Amino acid sequence: MASEGNMDSANQTYAGFVSLVKWGTIASVALAALVVLLIAS
Repeated sequence: MASEGNMDSANQTYAGFVSLVKWGTIASVALAALVVLLIAS
C-alpha cells in the first residue's frame, strides 16, 4: 500500500489535473462559440 505522504502527493496531482481539464474545456467551448459567431457574421 502507498504511504500517506505519497497519497497526499497523488491527490494533489489529481486535483490539479481535474482543474486543468475543467478550465481547458471551458476555454475550448468559449473559443468554439467565438469562432462560430465570427463565421456566422
